[in-house]
Amino acid sequence: MARDYDSQLLESVAVRRRRMRDALLFGAQRGRRTADERFGKMFAGIAIAAVLCAGCIGWSFLQSTLDKQKAEQEKQQQQQEQLYNPTASPSGEKQ
Repeated sequence: MARDYDSQLLESVAVRRRRMRDALLFGAQRGRRTADERFGKMFAGIAIAAVLCAGCIGWSFLQSTLDKQKAEQEKQQQQQEQLYNPTASPSGEKQ
């Protein structure tokens, strides 16, 4: 019975301290959020923003690389077509 009373007393003291701390930090709005919740949500938001930015940068890099490869392939294809199907001589006269 004494242990039960002691644990209830300790719990009520902890609750009272938390309420006093919240009243000091947040005033009339003490019941809304604690400081730990706000900082946690702030850091989570920053982390999500950083991941989104990294994703956008990665997507941009990938698109740029693919565009360069496509342009290079088209250039090589045009060079091969000119080698296998010459339409005019280098001097501009037909043979």
